[in-house]
Amino acid sequence: MHLKGLSFRRLGAVLLALCMAGAVLAGCSDDEKAETGHIVEAIPEEELAGMQQPQAPAAEEPAAPVEEAAEEEEVDDENPPREGMVRSPFTNEWVDEALVKNRPIAMMYPINKEAQPQYGLNKVEVFYEIMEEGSMSRQMGIISDWQGLERIGNIRSIRDYFVYAALEYDPIIVHFGGPVVYVKDILTRADVDNLNGVGGEMGGAFNAFYRIPAGSTSEHTAYTDGSHLQSAISSAGFAKEHRSQYWENESHFKFASKSNPNTLEQYDRAVNATEIDMTGSYPVTKSALTYNENDHLYYKRLYGNAQVDGATGEQMAFANILIEKAYYIKRDNNGYLSFQMHDTTRDGYFITRGKMIHVTWKKEGDYLATRFYDDNGEEIKVNTGKTMIFVIRDGTDSFTVNGTKYD
Repeated sequence: MHLKGLSFRRLGAVLLALCMAGAVLAGCSDDEKAETGHIVEAIPEEELAGMQQPQAPAAEEPAAPVEEAAEEEEVDDENPPREGMVRSPFTNEWVDEALVKNRPIAMMYPINKEAQPQYGLNKVEVFYEIMEEGSMSRQMGIISDWQGLERIGNIRSIRDYFVYAALEYDPIIVHFGGPVVYVKDILTRADVDNLNGVGGEMGGAFNAFYRIPAGSTSEHTAYTDGSHLQSAISSAGFAKEHRSQYWENESHFKFASKSNPNTLEQYDRAVNATEIDMTGSYPVTKSALTYNENDHLYYKRLYGNAQVDGATGEQMAFANILIEKAYYIKRDNNGYLSFQMHDTTRDGYFITRGKMIHVTWKKEGDYLATRFYDDNGEEIKVNTGKTMIFVIRDGTDSFTVNGTKYD
């Protein structure tokens, strides 16, 4: 029997049929049964009741994913896989043209231990982590492909520096309140579109949000989804496609091609970077990432555990890590912070493909992309894929790379 080229669904159907017939395999794994659940539903219940299910064999690495991975490497990445696809300005992947025209959302996620896991993380293309008050950090995800998500959140409040970080993507900002004294001015500007779960003077909710469980008032129970967001955006009268006066970035980052990735080997001062520990910047969450040399991705952890999407169980992974050292002040006795997100020649680091280099960064306008430059003054090329951005307090925070401390 030739299995090459079969999709997972069809391969699952074949395996299930063989299991039920007892004709080659001694049994199927639970994963195979789950994959082919739609086949089981098509068989009358009375027939299923009379079938004796065989015992599952020891789990083995399936051949199909390996085969598909090999085929993916052979794809001509210089040309779109099909008509109507263009490069994502955020990841450089081939995506439907509509996704590039449509505005993304900037979603505020809490990072508290009790708030995990969260939903929609598997679709995040650019992910931020920045400190807030109380030694706790917070997260913001930029998501273009949000329309079909069945659940997004949980959702928490915003700080003004997250808004300034978000605007360069021309997004619709989704949050659940925030400190009015520090956030109202930026959120109520005519050019800033936001959906605010608590409603009121910082923007309306427009029925975009709901609680799980229903009726709860707990801080970690606010959610939304693609359908609710689309309805709310229409009700609010926000532009759904990128606004030309605020969006001029055909490519938000400068990308290396998949066929010629940026390995950082060209830099004499590049250091090995396979274990990234951000505890010195985020002492509560202990954010960390580990590099996988097989797929060239950095896998993210919180509190020592994998940070995963609540719907898919998929661990967050990034092709690129950018660290921005930013000027900051403590605003008041409550510990509220202010970060200077507009700046020039501020220090930072770029991590990819198991290496790290020093960079400088600058951002010169709300809707202008943050740019990163190597020590030769050349704009760096990030690799195709998702990007993690840590904004840390210059002069206060530190992190370690392969056991070496940087501050």
